[in-house]
Amino acid sequence: MRIFVTGATGYVGGSVAAHLVSAGHSVAGLVRSPDKADALQRAGIEPVPGSLDDVAILAEACRGADAVVNAASSDHGGAVDACLDALAGTQKAFLHTSGTSVVADDAEGEPGEAVFDEETPFTPPPLRAARVALDRRIRDAAARGIRTVVLCNSLIHGRGLGLNPHSVQVPTLVALARQRGVASHVGRGLNVWSHVHIADLADLYERALERAPAGSFWFVESGEASFRAMASAVGASLGLGERTEPWPIGEAVAAWGESKARFTMGSNSRVRAHKARRELGWAPGRPDVLADIASGAYAG
Repeated sequence: MRIFVTGATGYVGGSVAAHLVSAGHSVAGLVRSPDKADALQRAGIEPVPGSLDDVAILAEACRGADAVVNAASSDHGGAVDACLDALAGTQKAFLHTSGTSVVADDAEGEPGEAVFDEETPFTPPPLRAARVALDRRIRDAAARGIRTVVLCNSLIHGRGLGLNPHSVQVPTLVALARQRGVASHVGRGLNVWSHVHIADLADLYERALERAPAGSFWFVESGEASFRAMASAVGASLGLGERTEPWPIGEAVAAWGESKARFTMGSNSRVRAHKARRELGWAPGRPDVLADIASGAYAG
């Protein structure tokens, strides 16, 4: 297949693009920087100069592809609409990257019992309401003759397969530990997130491109861990010891902003990827997040 990927220089999109190239697909990737365009070319990915605001460029790239992976932004409605309009009536696949902060709570580091699968109703936090609405609009576009699929990713870890090797949450814990001289977490750090290794995620994207039904919504996870456990593993890997310290939510908000502090680092986001396992035969098998941290992958 010829696949157009937005976010091809990023962590998720770059990893998916690299995986698809290794699987024998022809891949084109949206890119803004000439330097990164050259790097994509060297990686076997055809650069498509432009941005998410370039509607005509997006439409042309979508029309010239057999399938499209949107991994540049979970929230850019204009780019999504441009792609969907170009794909209408083609029955081509359009995979959109969302995230499980849509089911996150405002726990400030406290534990949460709620666990979600694809059939569980939920009310998103206000900061994620627009994302949920966009996810629904994408799924509904199946009625326009597009094989739309929303992949709702949990905490992603592991070294990226493309140009950008860095994920979000674990490197944030690493930077915080180095800054404070002790492994730290928001509040008591008892909040839990589901997680998935980037290589397992890339495999799922390929499976979804091949055979996910139109209008699908999939949670993506292979396990879960508390932020205290992740912070402890980070401290050990950095030579700071396994002891952790709480970080007040007010200081976290001041440093990271409300969204990241409350709904990325201080929340619970616990999901189960039952449908991907059952319907696509997905069997994630890479190391979990604690083993990944213990391997020293983030200590360099």
